[in-house]
Amino acid sequence: MAPKTVLITGCSSGIGLALAARLARDKQRRFRVIATMRDTGRSAALVAAAGPALGTTLHIKQLDVCDEGSIRACVDSIPGRHIDVLVSNAGVGMVGPLECQSLAAMQSLMDTNFFGLVRLVKEVLPDMKRRRGGHIVVISSIMGLQGIVFNDIYAASKFAVEGFCESLAVQARCFNVGISLVEPGPVTTEFETKMYQEAERADYTQTDPETAAIFTRLYLGNARDVFASLGQSPEDHTLRVIAAPRPPFRHRTNAAFTPMAALKQADPSGTIITSAFYQLVFKHTAVLRLGLRAIRMLRWNIRKVKEGARLLGLT
Repeated sequence: MAPKTVLITGCSSGIGLALAARLARDKQRRFRVIATMRDTGRSAALVAAAGPALGTTLHIKQLDVCDEGSIRACVDSIPGRHIDVLVSNAGVGMVGPLECQSLAAMQSLMDTNFFGLVRLVKEVLPDMKRRRGGHIVVISSIMGLQGIVFNDIYAASKFAVEGFCESLAVQARCFNVGISLVEPGPVTTEFETKMYQEAERADYTQTDPETAAIFTRLYLGNARDVFASLGQSPEDHTLRVIAAPRPPFRHRTNAAFTPMAALKQADPSGTIITSAFYQLVFKHTAVLRLGLRAIRMLRWNIRKVKEGARLLGLT
């Protein structure tokens, strides 16, 4: 069977880089990876991760999701414009009090996170429909299902992504084109680390002192515990979605967030989950941190058991 051509956006770091390298090094050689990024001058980390796969099962190309011409040029450079799997991963983050974010920065985020996806799909979907086959995999977020305090605009962009894909999936199915949303929770990558480092140094004089204190002292402190306890790298999950005989429409990569999603579905009014988040974040912070540290210890123990089993040749 010929390898599937997989085009991935946002491969200079983070999820895109890890996924591109993982697919390119696939032992069964099931994939031909087109790893794209806005600035190919930032490809050194991907080149190192790809190793001997570079130039064979992995090819690096320029693609800016905010530029229709760049997208078209990249797709046109692929023989027959044939893309079996599109992985829409390029994105930017934003965290902090709303009053401290400029409207221009918000519009730029939406242009990348939402309209970037729309531009990609507009370019590749007609070819997939003509071939009666294809798969569009979108890296969404658990924040596309539930807004999180101080992530207002980022969550809005992911809600838009989720609504777009829900609507499109029904039509696409008529043409044997699948759409899958991969919904990670906290992801431990350079992307998140840099974003939170910048948040710690930012100027919050444009909001009131109480809000600034809540964000810098309470939110950022809790965020560090959340990433340490629940952070993951979801490329394994994305690979399973791509390789699945019948890919799911939604795939959440972190089971710890299942109760949150279930609670939202159970109470259409939103009263319970809003109150639960308020109590947990602002009234019972010590309980939240204790729970996160317990999860971190449990994950550490599980990891050690798996490492021991590998050393003993049991797995």
